[in-house]
Amino acid sequence: MMKVVPLLYLVAIAGTGYAARKAKGGSFEDFHSLALSSTPLKLDDAIYDELTAAPRNYSTAILLTALQPQYGCQLCRDLQPEWNLLARSWIKGDKAGTSRVVLGTLDFANGKGTFQKLMLSTAPILLIFHPTVGPNAKPESQPIRYDFGQTVQSAEQLAAYIGRQLPKTPRPTIVRPVNYLRIATVTTVLLGLVTTVAVAWPYILPVVQNRNIWAALSLIAILLFTSGHMFNHIRKVPYVSGNGKGGVNYFVPGFTNQIGLETQIVAAMYGVLSFATVSLALKVPRIADVGRQQVAVWVWSAIMLGMYSFLLSVFRVKSGGYPFWLPPF
Repeated sequence: MMKVVPLLYLVAIAGTGYAARKAKGGSFEDFHSLALSSTPLKLDDAIYDELTAAPRNYSTAILLTALQPQYGCQLCRDLQPEWNLLARSWIKGDKAGTSRVVLGTLDFANGKGTFQKLMLSTAPILLIFHPTVGPNAKPESQPIRYDFGQTVQSAEQLAAYIGRQLPKTPRPTIVRPVNYLRIATVTTVLLGLVTTVAVAWPYILPVVQNRNIWAALSLIAILLFTSGHMFNHIRKVPYVSGNGKGGVNYFVPGFTNQIGLETQIVAAMYGVLSFATVSLALKVPRIADVGRQQVAVWVWSAIMLGMYSFLLSVFRVKSGGYPFWLPPF
């Protein structure tokens, strides 16, 4: 009987030590073996406390999220596939656990106590815990917190961010699964386009080789870009501006100022001048009747004179010191 008591005492001490060790937290090998079968680890309040308990000789990254529809977190649902891809790629590239990193997910439905303890009112949030013991231990006890805001991060971006926070250990690469649906869709679209072009090519070729069409397209592009169309897009200028008398300004002075309506008027003037020049050069010489030809010359010349006079008057508005003008403006 006397020999049995010390034996029972030793067993009790060993059991107490084991229970104390388990209460402080599980080992990296336990969590890593679980991650090999299912990653990221699905946590609840108890597992979260065990995973983040000190002492800890491993790093852990935990995504706190709210995936249930009643919480209305669309960002959480959009981010979760990227987080799952990161976790699968990480465990696949680090089956031996060389990086000593555990990735987990804590949903609000399973971790309300943790959310309340951390005083969190938004999701998703990423928490990164450094080791507390070992060669890579960090003195700070608080985790690194990353708020996503309204931006969905890709798995590659998440891996890069986590990698910058962790010790210099191997970083598994992200391996995205083959998207067979996308490949089939792109192949079908390409085959459809090739078939359409092959069937319609006899009708498309004359249009492509038509010089008048290319000339018209080139002229439209030139008019758009010389009238200040890109300036409006870059500067985000207003379409009109008030003149202080209840009306609007059609032109604003200064070469660094411009409005949308002004650009359209200038483009129309350039278009009329271009059309008049093309008509005088190509259309008028083909008129067989001499009298009608002379009338056409005078008409188009008058249009050019009037439009160019108006253009110079607009230029004087833009540059007050411009000295030249033409009648009637």
